[in-house]
Amino acid sequence: MLDFLFKSKRREALRTKALSAEQRAFVRNNVPYVTSLSEEDGRELEGHIQIFLAEKNFEGCGGLVLTDEIRLSIATQACVLLLHRDTDYYPGVESILVYPSAYIVKNTRTALGETVVEADQTRIGESWVRGVVVLAWDAVRQGASNAHDGHNVVFHEFAHQLDAEGRVPELKGSSYGAWARVLGDEYDDLVERVFAHQSTDIDAYGATNPAEFFAVVTEAFFETGTRLRSRHPDLYEALRTFYRQDPAAANTPVHD
Repeated sequence: MLDFLFKSKRREALRTKALSAEQRAFVRNNVPYVTSLSEEDGRELEGHIQIFLAEKNFEGCGGLVLTDEIRLSIATQACVLLLHRDTDYYPGVESILVYPSAYIVKNTRTALGETVVEADQTRIGESWVRGVVVLAWDAVRQGASNAHDGHNVVFHEFAHQLDAEGRVPELKGSSYGAWARVLGDEYDDLVERVFAHQSTDIDAYGATNPAEFFAVVTEAFFETGTRLRSRHPDLYEALRTFYRQDPAAANTPVHD
């Protein structure tokens, strides 16, 4: 109980602390998405960033020397997903590992009975079930620099963390069932289209599995919200409910 009270007090103090002028410049230059936020949302975001930076451990990998710019760029994008939510700041994440660029991992799988196939796989990010998010800095920077291309590795990997928490705000019983059906139907439609080699307006990588679908459509929701709302209105509404944000309407708060 004492630990909880201490954490709450510490967070309350951090939440009211504004970024410095230099930090704010880093954020605006590296994450232009924030310029679309209202003044109120901007203040809320800065408080979330302060807590995120205080509680998460950043580690440079592959020779990368961490800087405030790197930490701020990642923290800002991760915290955009937390606006208007009752949040515990990604409790499953303890460390963010940052490589300078795409990195190689050994990927193993079982095939042909007992045969184990090993192959090198190039990645720009991954989200572990417990404790770690891994990111490539050049992909982070590129994803943030274009706020309208539908690709953002930080949104993607931290959406996995929110998905793992499994909380949909204010939805219970049949309401949750309807929410889940929308995502399930949209996922099934994408899988069918990819399998049939048909064109899709949602990244085909989302057909990998439901978890990747949620991460992919999160990227689309925040970066190409107007198009997503036009072509997939039910999916857009489901994500608007989850994130309590409305990017297609210039990030106006949602308080249903």
